[in-house]
Parts: sequence; structure tokens; C-alpha cells
Amino acid sequence: MIVRMKKRLVTSALPYVNNIPHLGNLLQVLSADVFARYCRSNGYETLYICGTDEYGTATETRALQEHVSPRELCDHYHKIHEDIYKWFGISFDYFGRTSTPKQTEIVQDIFRKVYDAGYITEHEQEQLYCPHCQRFLADRLVEGTCPHCGWEKARGDQCDNCQTLLDPTELINPRCSVCGTKPELRKTKHLYINLPKALPLLEAWMDKASSEGFWANNAIQVTKSWIRDGLKERAITRDLKWGIPVPLKGYEDKVFYVWFDAPIGYVSISAYATEAWKDWWFDPENTELFQFIGKDNIPFHTVIFPSCQLATGEHWTMLHHMSSTEYLNYEGGKFSKSNGIGIFGNDVESTGIPADVWRFYLYYNRPETSDFTFTWQDFQEKVNKELIGNLSNLVNRTLTFTKKFLDGHIDAGAVDETFLETAKKYEAAITASLERADERDALRTILELSSAGNKLFQDSEPWKLRTTDPEQARKMLRTLNWLIRDLGIMIEPYMPATSERLLAFFSQGGKKWDALGQWGGEVNVGEVSLLFSRLEDDQIKTLKERFSGSQKEREAKQEAEQNAAKEKKEETMLDTTKSIAEQFSEHVVLKIAQITHVEKHPGGDKLYILTLDTGEEESRTIVSSIVPYYTAEELQDKHIVLVSNLKPANFRGVKSCGMLLAASDPHEAQPHSTCEVLFADDLPVGTVLEPEGFGEPAEKLCYVKPELFFSLPITTKDGVVMVDGRNLVSKDGKTVTAKKYLNGPVG
Repeated sequence: MIVRMKKRLVTSALPYVNNIPHLGNLLQVLSADVFARYCRSNGYETLYICGTDEYGTATETRALQEHVSPRELCDHYHKIHEDIYKWFGISFDYFGRTSTPKQTEIVQDIFRKVYDAGYITEHEQEQLYCPHCQRFLADRLVEGTCPHCGWEKARGDQCDNCQTLLDPTELINPRCSVCGTKPELRKTKHLYINLPKALPLLEAWMDKASSEGFWANNAIQVTKSWIRDGLKERAITRDLKWGIPVPLKGYEDKVFYVWFDAPIGYVSISAYATEAWKDWWFDPENTELFQFIGKDNIPFHTVIFPSCQLATGEHWTMLHHMSSTEYLNYEGGKFSKSNGIGIFGNDVESTGIPADVWRFYLYYNRPETSDFTFTWQDFQEKVNKELIGNLSNLVNRTLTFTKKFLDGHIDAGAVDETFLETAKKYEAAITASLERADERDALRTILELSSAGNKLFQDSEPWKLRTTDPEQARKMLRTLNWLIRDLGIMIEPYMPATSERLLAFFSQGGKKWDALGQWGGEVNVGEVSLLFSRLEDDQIKTLKERFSGSQKEREAKQEAEQNAAKEKKEETMLDTTKSIAEQFSEHVVLKIAQITHVEKHPGGDKLYILTLDTGEEESRTIVSSIVPYYTAEELQDKHIVLVSNLKPANFRGVKSCGMLLAASDPHEAQPHSTCEVLFADDLPVGTVLEPEGFGEPAEKLCYVKPELFFSLPITTKDGVVMVDGRNLVSKDGKTVTAKKYLNGPVG
């Protein structure tokens, strides 16, 4: 009998549109992405949808502040959200929004059904009204003096000075935050959903769903506490303009409260994703709904939205599994969108650290059972120790050894059966964890398996075994190569770009979950490069300082730094009393260095990481964008001209201590489209070059800033490299020459 696998409908909490998401907000989108990717790989028919939550008071208020319409505000921030999620590699089947015609249609339809079933009530209340703006004021559109601490800028919902929750009628000297007019109390009617009446339906559903769907513990506890404390009727309408109109006589000037319409956004966004959306939302026998949220959103997904579904009397696909995380905090405090505290989605890309590294760290520390605090020090330690020291180390040492000593090829044959059985047990545990959306545990188990692979490599001592027992060495390496293939498949949900690169080393791209444990075929290893670069102390220190304080404080700091840079610009200007050659001799050190190792930068297609012997005690590392012009073999062991005292800089996470010199065509159509590295194989390593007529500096020169260096032009004339009309020469008068671009610039 063939058991049909149920479809999996996956949602992540709809991010509110009026701000830029921080890492804590991104956690839910990322969590759903891992699960959706795993489900697809393991053969489940999967639909992962999300979108921006766009209606409500916050949007209307922000639009007023920015002097734009709510629609213009939503369009602006929706694009920002889209770009951030694209950079993180989120695999939505559809990323939509709630301010759409289908959202209006579906929300109004659900309301009518709930209303007709008798679960909607009407109540009259007093609310502040602005006679100048001619509208009722939402809580946060009222300002005044806090009755508890006397702060004069308290909002109608909360005093940010003493953190007391308020009712707008409690404020002393209240005023409309838009026009400053004193509001007046007026009576208004609102619609409420009768949650107490829906309670019997809710309890019967929840007892079964929370057990069968193995809800997160905090989801069960929060939901039970809401029920235990007594459900109350909750308003579902507001006196706003920006929202979905209420289709009921007497309520034409009101819209639905955002918490009522927002969860229905999952349904309307699905309707844009596929014409067959009802096959997902009205097929509970064959579809399971998995929802990923933060703990502050639990009641909306386990009480209010399910109550609305049940009250319609329709055959809904309802919540199966609730994966609700605890809070992600930042450096001892809380992430805050309103105060700009923490690292935000648009900040992350600017760090130069690849998206997969961020994904790894957030999954490794996903706050599944307790709050977790992001710190830059822990970020550095976990990346360097687990991601690089464990996983990347296993991949690099195994594949490099296979490439170097077996020409990248191992025939089909036996593997270590004992280790294969161990790997299968790990893989079964990883699969079981992912089935329950225990994503942190699954990732850590993947890393445990990687660690076991490192131990096998170390204990087997292949560097000895390849000569004492070549067949056993091939068996061990065959085993480890297939293990790495499996690791490449299992990390795809977590680090998709890294998985793609890793599997490409074997030409195994596109392999899915069902290939796990299928070992023993021939192994072919292609070009291999490092998966990641270490996070260095100075890099992390810089980032920690950069992202301290609030966004406003950081912007102010950036402005101050820009002003300071303008003031210091004169420091890099040329001294008009001295010749170019003299200033070059005073500021720049050119030294002959040998390239001892070449590897491609994992974070840049055009970048090489070059290790250099400069004749000093320690080797030097530089980053150079010459991949389009030279193969690694053409560079290996070559002598080059190094700007030895150029101020170090970070290039996508790698510290570059210097720059090689290259000539270019003065007539190139596009900047940086031609390149000839200046090779100097006839000059010994450590040789210093100076403009002819100037000796080596008596004292060690300090770093030269790039701006100053590039203001001292180097050129070729008839092939000879020179500065200010003087040949660049060694102590014994030897020159460096170009072979291709004989008359042009050098940089």
C-alpha cells in the first residue's frame, strides 16, 4: 500500500511593512525557509508564502510623518523587504502583500460568514475625536502628559519615558499628534468577534491539533493561559481610512482592525501564488499547515485566526504545527525597530560577510526554548570554530588531499561500512528533527557528523596510509568524500549557496534528500576552493563599534566621520614644494615578493587571495581582482612588485596587507578592463625599488593611505616602470619592465 505524503503549506509571520526588519524579525522568515527547503528536498509538495502586513494605524501614522500616502509608504518599504529577503536567499514560492483586491475580497467573505453564523457583536464606546482632522484618533495618534511620570510626550497607548501602558483618555492635556488640536470624547460603535461563544469549537480543535502537530511548548502554554484567564470579545473594526472597508450598513466609514485581517493575508497571498489556492486551504485531509512566528504573535495564530476559521463553518485547513521561537536579543539589550537598536536587514549586506554565514549563525542559535542574545564575539567564535574549523576544514582537507594525491579520482568500491552505519544513524536523527522543525538541533547534529568525519580523517592518517596501504587509503577517502556529498545535501536548507558550491566540487548538483546514505560509486573531484574566510579580530571590533547605539546615533556618527574626513583631506594632498619622485620616496615602499599560494576568494568571483613571501619573518596576504586575467597556475611562484606599506583593508572578510602592481592599456574602453601584472622574476625576494637617484629610506615608513598613493602616478615608458620620469630601480640599478602595455598607467 502506498501512503500518500500530505502537502505542506508553510507560512512565516507577515512582517509589518512600515519599517526595516532586524535580525530578530528575519528569524521567522529564515526558519520557515529551512523547513520549506527541507520539505521540497524530501519530496513533499510544498507551498511557502509570506508577504508584508500593510494596513493599520502604524502605517497611516508613519505615512503622515513622512508626508506621503499610505500606498506610497507601503510600496517603498515592500521593495526594501523584498530586496533584503532576496539577499538572504529566502525561497518563497510567493512573497506578496495584504493591501490587495484579493485580500479585501477574502477578508470580507470571511467576515460575512462569521457574522451570519452569529459570532459578531456590536458595542458602543467613547473615543477621542479630532474636530480639526474630522476623525477618531487611534491611540498612538494622541499625545499628552503622562499621569504617572509627568512626561509631556506620552502617546495614547504607552509612555515611553516610564513604560506605563495607557488609555488615551488618561492623558493630561491630550492633543492630536497630527495637528495639535485638543480632541474631544465622542461615542462610536464597533464590531467585536465573540470569542467566548467560539470557545467550545476552539478547545475541541486545539486539544487535538496541539498534540498531533507537536506545537512548540510556549505556543501551548500561551494559548492555555489565554483560555484559562477567560476569552473576551475583541474589537475587529477601527476608525481609520487605510484598511479594508467593513461590508455592513452603518459601518461604511470604518475598516477592519489589522489584527483581524492580517492572518487572512496568508490565504489571499496564496491566492496570488496559485489559482488552486483552495486545494491548499480547504483540504485538511491532505494538507498540513506549518506556521513560523515569534512568541509575541502566538495568540493571533492559535486563538483568534482559528476562531474565525471555525466560526465560518467551512472545512478549513487549519494549523497543524506551530513553531514559535523565543526572543533574539542584541548585545545585552533588545532589538528594537522603533528605537533602531540592533542589526537590520539592510545593514547585514554591507558587512561584507556572506549571507550563508549569517544564516548559519542564526540557525545554530535559533531561540527554540529560551531567549538568545546575539554578541559579535560569539558570532566570531561560532563561525570560526564550527563553520570553518569543523565543516569547512573537513571539506578542504579531504578534497584537497584527494585532488593532490589521487588526481581527484577514486574508482567505485568499498566504503567503511561501520562509519556508513554511523552516518545513517546521524542522518535519520537529522531528518527526524527537521520533520518536527527542530532546526537548531538538526544543524548541530549535522555538525556532529562533520566532526566525526574529521576524526576519521585524523585517526586514519592518510598522509601515511597512502604509501603503506594505498587501497585502504582510497577506501577511507572514498568514505569521506561520500560523507561530504551527504553533508552538502543536508546543509542546503541552511546554507543554499554553500551547498551549491560544495556539491559542484563533485558535479553532484541537484541531489536531494533521498540520495543520503547511497555511497560507494566513483568519486570525481573538480576545482576546490575554500568555502569561508575567518572572521578576524579587527574586523569584528570594527563591526561591533559600527553597530553600537541606535540607527539615529549611527547616522549622526557617520555624518561626523564624513565631516572629519573632509577636514583631513588636506593630509593626503600633494606637497607642491616637492617633486612627485621625492614624495614617492618619502611615502611609498615597493618590495619584490613571491607568490607562494593562490586561492579564489569565497566571497568574490573576480578575487584571488594571494599568500606572499616578502623576505620578512611572516608571510603576507593580499587580495587582488585579477581572476579574469590570470589562472592560479600562471601566478604560482611568480615574483611581483608589492606596495608593501599600503594601509591594510578588508575585502569581503579577508584582510589585504598591500597591493600588487599591474600595467594597463591607456586606451581601454572600460576602466579596469585590461591588466598585466608586473612580474620581476629576475629580482630577489625582498628587493626594494626606489625612483632612480633616491636611496632606501633610513627609517621604516608608516602606512600610506590609498588616496595619497594613487596621487603619485606610476607609469610605463617603452616598457620600463617609472615615477615622475625616473626609472624605478633596485639598489644595484635593475629595473622592472612590462611586456604588453609598454606606455601607460600602472596601478
